[in-house]
Amino acid sequence: MAYDFDLYVIGAGSGGVRAARFAAGFGAKVAVAESRYLGGTCVNVGCVPKKLLVYGAHFAEDFEQASGFGWSLGEANFDWATLIANKDREINRLNGIYRNLLVNSGVTLHEGHARVVDPHQVEINGERFTAKHILIATGGWPQIPEIPGREHAIGSNEAFFLKELPKRVLVVGGGYIAVEFAGIFHGLGAQTTLLYRGDLFLRGFDGSVRTHLKEELTKRGLDLQFNADIERIDKQADGSLKATLKDGRVLEADCVFYATGRRPMLDNLGLENTGVKLDKRGFVEVDDLYQTAESSILAIGDVIGRVQLTPVALAEGMAVARRLFKPEQYRPVDYAMIPTAVFSLPNIGTVGLSEEEAKEKGHKVQIFESRFRPMKLTLTECQEKTLMKLVVDADTDKVLGCHMVGPDAGEIVQGLAIALKAGATKQHFDETIGVHPTAAEEFVTMRTPVAG
Repeated sequence: MAYDFDLYVIGAGSGGVRAARFAAGFGAKVAVAESRYLGGTCVNVGCVPKKLLVYGAHFAEDFEQASGFGWSLGEANFDWATLIANKDREINRLNGIYRNLLVNSGVTLHEGHARVVDPHQVEINGERFTAKHILIATGGWPQIPEIPGREHAIGSNEAFFLKELPKRVLVVGGGYIAVEFAGIFHGLGAQTTLLYRGDLFLRGFDGSVRTHLKEELTKRGLDLQFNADIERIDKQADGSLKATLKDGRVLEADCVFYATGRRPMLDNLGLENTGVKLDKRGFVEVDDLYQTAESSILAIGDVIGRVQLTPVALAEGMAVARRLFKPEQYRPVDYAMIPTAVFSLPNIGTVGLSEEEAKEKGHKVQIFESRFRPMKLTLTECQEKTLMKLVVDADTDKVLGCHMVGPDAGEIVQGLAIALKAGATKQHFDETIGVHPTAAEEFVTMRTPVAG
């Protein structure tokens, strides 16, 4: 049968665009459908605008520390509207770049909501197109729990478009999005409280990292409340919000921000017209080749719920394009040793196993850890400390994990991720000469294990 397209991609986020561009480059006839914005969550309401806001929040510290270096500054004033307008301008520029990337690759762009009609057919804007392969790359969507008054709360999507900076903010959640936005609101001057229903945030991260970040955020005056959750939200006559907690306490705020997880974006997608199956969490079920139970339909990225990170979606998109249209170049995505960063203030950078994971996997471990005040802060009153940690297999000397909390942690760990991916041992670290004076050299000067 002759199809209109070899590959029809639903979703123009990172993974979808990567798959479409490279498939077209390999000679396939490709179309992409997008109903919202080009670039997906990351570019529009995720990592890119979030990091711009993190940069903005960090200036408060820089101004505070400048006097130690002889700078006398007048009173600093922050304008939320300016930051948001400049952020919007940059996102619009990136949207244009994504459009050009697609069009210049020879991809047909359909703007509208696409729906799967059958295993080889898609409907969009009243038209139907056939495709040999259909790729679902629709991503995720923030989820606010079903509590009374949930309509008064916002998620991460809305946070990027607030008309003004709220004076009092309750951030609900214990994952990286909650921690990052708590830092943003606090750094920009809002009275911020982070509520998390568990004992300690960032479940799954190394225990030392979690504890260290808790200590540093507390030092900065961020109100951290663990084992706390909201039962209901009521709007007051003056427009403010009253949050009643499950323990009976009442907190007042101008904004309640939820970062309590994301769901796969499958609304009105038509998957019921196919044999595609969902897993018990509601994500699209795929095999190791990203193929669903319907052989002509594939899925990648956040919608499959594996590792929900932009670079992982890019790798998955590339793998699909190669396997389908350039099989001699195909290689599977390696999910081991994926580095990641949390743009909290201070930042977290991590790659490999946490101490807890390494022990669970049966490794006999040596732990190397260093906490120190960065050189930049020695002329200031700031008492912030950086944490660096290596998890080493005591039997093989292989470095299993590398963790950092401190300035530019993500930048530093990216380089170390290459070493860990290549199988570096602690001896390799010890024999590497440090760059002096830097914080990063601490990773190659830790000699004495602190625990095992």
